[in-house]
Amino acid sequence: MMKKKWIITGAAGFIGYRFYLRAAEKNIPVLLVDKLAHFQTRTSEHGLPDASLLVDRAEFLKTLSTQNPAEIGAIIHIGACSDTTEMREDYLRETNVEYSQTLWNYCAKHGIPFLYASSAATYGAGELGYEDREDLTPQLKPLNPYGESKRAFDEWALAEEKKGNHPPNWAGFKFFNVYGFGEGHKNKMASVVYHAYRQIEQTGRVKLFQSHKAEYKDGEQMRDFVAVSDVIDVLVFALEKPIKRGIYNLGSGKARTFLDLARAVFAALGKKEAIDFVPTPESLRDRYQYFTEAPMGKLEKAGYTRGFTSLEQGVRETVELLSKLS
Repeated sequence: MMKKKWIITGAAGFIGYRFYLRAAEKNIPVLLVDKLAHFQTRTSEHGLPDASLLVDRAEFLKTLSTQNPAEIGAIIHIGACSDTTEMREDYLRETNVEYSQTLWNYCAKHGIPFLYASSAATYGAGELGYEDREDLTPQLKPLNPYGESKRAFDEWALAEEKKGNHPPNWAGFKFFNVYGFGEGHKNKMASVVYHAYRQIEQTGRVKLFQSHKAEYKDGEQMRDFVAVSDVIDVLVFALEKPIKRGIYNLGSGKARTFLDLARAVFAALGKKEAIDFVPTPESLRDRYQYFTEAPMGKLEKAGYTRGFTSLEQGVRETVELLSKLS
């Protein structure tokens, strides 16, 4: 019997392309959705998939109307504006909320499983903690419009489920700080692992933000850094188990400091540590998360027990792949 296809949005992006590679390893047919120019200009880190697999994002909804729903195994919706500094709320609503709503409704109508990317940015400064309790969703206070757009869709999805309008299986994942190979095109939004590697290669030094809170020393701000390979493992697990429904954290479950991260990059490169602390830009200070950590118990209860890559191992693997491009 012919396998049903996975439709992947954001497929020319950091996570989306890695997800496509995993689908290819499993011999699952795909439809890859993104701006066609992205596929063509990111070939230094990504390959160029066969043109027959590609659909331009602007044409996707029209193309979707021509598909046979019975041949679609799932829609994996990773495409979105992921720029945490984007201030155009109308643009974020159209791109991150309304577009997602259209895909949700399509999947609900046709009985197609649906996965989507939420974000740890929904938690804001962590006033309510980082537990992936769905009842807290309306109370969360993101620090920027990007986080609010992700929270708004989470809240909408939960409300639609209560109305009985939902895909047969669905899961949203709150990505924490994802890093790994394939994010050079993200420029300023690439992970600190990528920026640290580039800075060290070019200058032998790395810059980290100073702390502007007395309870944190410089470089000791903490984030939950999660390797992209682990993210892909979880997404595939959610489809194959399948996870029936819900919104889940997707981090490593362990917060680490930016100093830990920088030192891991120096160690992977075999170079002496040289770290400079620079002021956090004024425009970011009020929207800067000083601590994030993903409680992972909910995903574990859903059956995912593989564990997560250590920061040191993940950084080493990323640096090895980046070094091959130099």
